[in-house]
Amino acid sequence: MRTRLTAGLGLALFSLAAPSAPAASRFVQDPYPSTYAAIASAPVLIRNATVLTGTGARLEQTDVLLRDGRIAAVGTALAAPTGTREVDARGKWVTPGIIDVHSHLGVYPSPGVSAHSDGNEMTAPVTANVWAEHSVWPQDPGFAAALAGGVTSMQVLPGSANLVGGRGVTLKNVPATTYQAMKFPGAPWGLKMACGENPKRVYGGGKGVAPGTRMGNVAGYRAAFIDASEYLAKNAPKKPAKKKRWFGGDDKGDSAGDAGGKRDLKLDTLAGAIQGDIRVHIHCYRADEMATMLDLSKEFGFKIAAFHHAVEAYKLSDRLAAEGVCGALWADWWGFKMEAFDGIQDNIALVDRPPNSCAIVHSDSPEGIQRLNQEAAKVIANARRAGIQIAPERAMMWLSYNAARALGVEKQTGSLEAGKMGDVVVWNGSPFSSYAQAEQVYIDGHQVYERGDARRQPLSDFMLGQEAQP
Repeated sequence: MRTRLTAGLGLALFSLAAPSAPAASRFVQDPYPSTYAAIASAPVLIRNATVLTGTGARLEQTDVLLRDGRIAAVGTALAAPTGTREVDARGKWVTPGIIDVHSHLGVYPSPGVSAHSDGNEMTAPVTANVWAEHSVWPQDPGFAAALAGGVTSMQVLPGSANLVGGRGVTLKNVPATTYQAMKFPGAPWGLKMACGENPKRVYGGGKGVAPGTRMGNVAGYRAAFIDASEYLAKNAPKKPAKKKRWFGGDDKGDSAGDAGGKRDLKLDTLAGAIQGDIRVHIHCYRADEMATMLDLSKEFGFKIAAFHHAVEAYKLSDRLAAEGVCGALWADWWGFKMEAFDGIQDNIALVDRPPNSCAIVHSDSPEGIQRLNQEAAKVIANARRAGIQIAPERAMMWLSYNAARALGVEKQTGSLEAGKMGDVVVWNGSPFSSYAQAEQVYIDGHQVYERGDARRQPLSDFMLGQEAQP
């Protein structure tokens, strides 16, 4: 994407160091690493705002200081370092940047023509070998539209045609020429899986091959993870053999103890999921199927990060909370196919109620991602009608911290806490008002969007020449 910013903003870049971590297994070594670099900028002090921290707190008349790409402080009457740009936010609200855990921007970009349809590798029921990042088109105008809605990061996933659709990627929502320049530093990959109607319709109904039923779906998952478990065992480091006595026979030659076996990209991904290095995200609507997938995860030893869409998640909200599984949900989509028939408008509110819950508002839509704050507002309103009161500071967690938690980046972003990435949105009022607009958006402390200034609004190369400029 190309951004219409004034030349005085500078070109100096600095890298954001990813948190130190143990050396990754070879199943998750990245041959296409992030090249993301934040734009260096002067300190910014946002003063006298109503601040929703993303951790469940609301602070009145509060300042937020951004420095060196990070949140330096949150408090009252903060001192401004030399060279600080001050923003008067009286009457405005400040929140963490919104994170969408279920997006197809870039893999199903606009305009939605067949040449751009790169989200579903519908050639086999299990395509764990494909990576969504290799389909991302950074020129998708949807990225800029999402930025105007306060979205600073997102997980881009493959589609849901397959039992296992492939790896997803977490991106920073910045203008770039390559997806690697958007790739969130240090973020783990996600693995997209799908339950229910979609795989059995695409394969049994459309191609005449398994799976054609829900029992075929489960058999397909189990077969894939059995292969991955055997692959893991075959590739596990071998312990040195005990030295034999001279009379104990030969050691079967130079190949003794060799793991053997050809490298398999599909099994690399599934093995990474079993080891916990790749986070499992499952498209699943019905409560009974979610329960089956939880049992499947125990059978093979992987952890489910989140069920997506999950219109019946309210039926097992206690179990999801107890097992630390997030529900990435719509505010009110339901009834558009049989497995969505039992959806209710209180789903997110009920998933949010148990201790240790992790409710998330997601989009799965290039339109919905532009107004996720209003999707959350609909949940607040529907919950109120059901007698459940939800404060704005609680609802903000659905859009930021809980989403970061599902993606495994909560130590880096998702809340306004000192040391975290300076991903911040300044709203013209409560973000849960029908009239809410994101006025300013900062990513790593640099202002990337200004509603009142066209020079600070990213513009896709695809859109150049599409409208007259003043």
